[in-house]
Amino acid sequence: MTTSDQPVVACIGMGVIGCGWAAHFLGQGYGVQVWDPVDGVEERLNSFLDLAWPAMANLGLPEGADRNNFVVCETAIDAVKGAVLVQESAPERLDLKVDLLSELDQACSNEVVIASSTSGYLVSDMTPKCAKAPERVLVGHPFNPVYLLPLVELVAGPETSQETLQKAQNIYESTGKIVLKLDKEVDGFVSDRLQEAMWREALHMVANGEATVEQLDLAITAGPGLRWALMGPMLTFHLAGGEGGMAHMLDHFGPSLKSPWTRLEAPELTKELRDAVVEGCETEAAGRSVATLVNERDKGLVAIIKALREAEAGTPGQGEQHGS
Repeated sequence: MTTSDQPVVACIGMGVIGCGWAAHFLGQGYGVQVWDPVDGVEERLNSFLDLAWPAMANLGLPEGADRNNFVVCETAIDAVKGAVLVQESAPERLDLKVDLLSELDQACSNEVVIASSTSGYLVSDMTPKCAKAPERVLVGHPFNPVYLLPLVELVAGPETSQETLQKAQNIYESTGKIVLKLDKEVDGFVSDRLQEAMWREALHMVANGEATVEQLDLAITAGPGLRWALMGPMLTFHLAGGEGGMAHMLDHFGPSLKSPWTRLEAPELTKELRDAVVEGCETEAAGRSVATLVNERDKGLVAIIKALREAEAGTPGQGEQHGS
């Protein structure tokens, strides 16, 4: 049960992302009220916390963080009562989100921020039925695992108020999140567009027999992925240009961007391609369960985050507002 002297967040939808949000806010001393239409929510969240909490504790938890400070509610309407933020993490179906956000909009008082965890839908597409206070609805897109990765993309819709954006930013940053704020809507936002471009190319390479799943992962984890933990792709290329920086890179390699190295259109997802990718992932997992892989990933992420803290490196402008 949540305690009355702590701020409360409502988590609506308790899949991997919803559970991740609940773990994050619990780890920051918030009370969390959760709802999902599927039975077994309490067991699912507790099982999730069994995996997530040790990694969070390894990074350091503030006083008052309590993994048991949550309540499972009978309805979404019950879950939002008294919440300062409603974090919607329902499945990626537009019709479902339209109806659910409308219900949440009607249930919440006007000052409550409603944020969708959608990976790509626009606020304007999700809120046609939000008649009460559409100005307090926005996208608050996290990254998995939500309880470890700090980035949240804030995306406003045409009716979202600046007050809502600032209020959401304040809430997220107060819990240790790094906010990338977009004032213009774009499908897929920033990070997912970059990730998807790489994923399309990876699927093409598997489909054409050019690389295996394991080779593709190794090409990133032992190469550019290590640099990207410190600097993004743009600053990485700026350094690659030596004293000439990005200007040299663009002048020297710009023409080669016209070369047909990459294929930005998605490949046909045939049964053969799907089976090859799934089999490749299972081979690379080498019998390790998802829980085991999650534990390995989280240990590695904790080590990286600690190393970045010690080096006083990491995301440029950490803790500051970024625009796009």
